[in-house]
Amino acid sequence: MKIAVTYENGTIFQHFGHTEQFKIYEVENGKVISSQIVPTAGQGHGALAGFLAANGVDALVCGGIGGGAQMALAEAGIRLYGGVQGTADEAVAALLAGTLGYDPDVRCDHHDHEHGGGGHSCGEHACGGHSCQK
Repeated sequence: MKIAVTYENGTIFQHFGHTEQFKIYEVENGKVISSQIVPTAGQGHGALAGFLAANGVDALVCGGIGGGAQMALAEAGIRLYGGVQGTADEAVAALLAGTLGYDPDVRCDHHDHEHGGGGHSCGEHACGGHSCQK
């Protein structure tokens, strides 16, 4: 089994569609046997589901994620654990232990309005009007 986590400096990156790298964990018998950080090479949003599928990923842990990306993951057969914060390693350990706190109804709906400033990181909002986590 492979678990991917949106990744930035050891923590879970809070916007799936803008993640620049994933940490992918190889799991056997409920234990992590290896992990590697894999750059997305500039791919974003919908293309990331295909990127994860091509890397044999079975599950994704992330912060905020939009509805279109959720559908693409579901079509690729990748289980989603969204709305998660903290360190990537601790989140994977919690997932394997069955104690991961996640939001099955997570939505990142910032695509519905303009931010004016562009480079936006879900989890650090100053624009009001939406949230990337429930």
